Amino acid sequence: MLTIAIVVVHSIVSLMLLGTVLLHSGRGGGLSDMFGGGIGASALGSSVAEKNLDRITVTCALIFTFTTIGLGIILSR
Repeated sequence: MLTIAIVVVHSIVSLMLLGTVLLHSGRGGGLSDMFGGGIGASALGSSVAEKNLDRITVTCALIFTFTTIGLGIILSR
């Protein structure tokens, strides 16, 4: 039962991680340019949307890491 729950959480978080990574900007562009904040954001640094996207991405990455380690420990037994 616990294994199934961890696999479900792991699958959802992996899709969220994929989505948030794809929303990040490469060499310009990205989430802030989609909503019209490209010129101001490049002059003043990161926009609020990009900072929040960074936080969400880091959170998803940490959850992904812990679920991967948890699944490895559970399935090795």
